[in-house]
Amino acid sequence: MSNKNDILAKLAAVIESRKSEAADNSYVASLFSKGRKKIVQKVGEEAVELVIAAAHNDRVEAVSESADLLFHMLVLWSDMGIKADDIYDELLRRE
Repeated sequence: MSNKNDILAKLAAVIESRKSEAADNSYVASLFSKGRKKIVQKVGEEAVELVIAAAHNDRVEAVSESADLLFHMLVLWSDMGIKADDIYDELLRRE
């Protein structure tokens, strides 16, 4: 069984692998083909949807929207050349 803590790293690797696929074969590739403006739009949409779910005290929806937000955030990181270690380093610096 896979370690739950590995899921973000695995997802980031899948995102990287799909960057160069045809846009009509992959949702990830379609986001990259539409450019950063579309990617940040999706990050914003998912963040707003998470906030709305939380405001309505809808735990199930908040979990779902959190997953969507993390996914789209990883797409944005990939587009910007940001690695999870960059974020971890910044969090450690702030500790």
